[in-house]
Amino acid sequence: MLEHEVRELLSEEEVDKRIKEIGEQITKDYAGKSVHLVCVLKGGSFFMCELAKRINLNVSMDFMSVSSYGGDTKSSGVVKIVKDLDEPLLGKDVIVVEDIVDSGRTLSYLLEMLKDRKPASLSLCTLLDKPERRVVDVDVKYTGFKIPDVFVVGYGLDYDQIYRNLPYIGEVVFKNDEK
Repeated sequence: MLEHEVRELLSEEEVDKRIKEIGEQITKDYAGKSVHLVCVLKGGSFFMCELAKRINLNVSMDFMSVSSYGGDTKSSGVVKIVKDLDEPLLGKDVIVVEDIVDSGRTLSYLLEMLKDRKPASLSLCTLLDKPERRVVDVDVKYTGFKIPDVFVVGYGLDYDQIYRNLPYIGEVVFKNDEK
């Protein structure tokens, strides 16, 4: 691992406040319905758990794991399903919960695959969005924060499997500008 430091980008309080607002918006948008949250592991787990607590509707959850990073800081563009869903999506109002939308490659592939499973509706919710990195267009219905093109950790996001447990979003700053 390269020598680096982590600088706070978004405080725990800012993140908590924004998740509460997204939960309230989902509650309003899906009033009278149930929502089925699909968490993209591992990074999305912290965000989805906090979000689910703030949605005032019947909420069910499922998890899937896809990989396009490996141990690097940039997406490889190769998408691999590591763990598929346990439950069918047929007829459910599904919200895919992701930690970060970067190039859009992984999520574009994932959303197309999930549409084929015939949910009643399918939308995307992300804690962080890096629109300037977008290579493939994806429709993000709920966004926590738009951030610049920096490498971030915390609140479920990792650098080579560390820093997920930080209660804030931090920017990884590499020494000597190495990335």
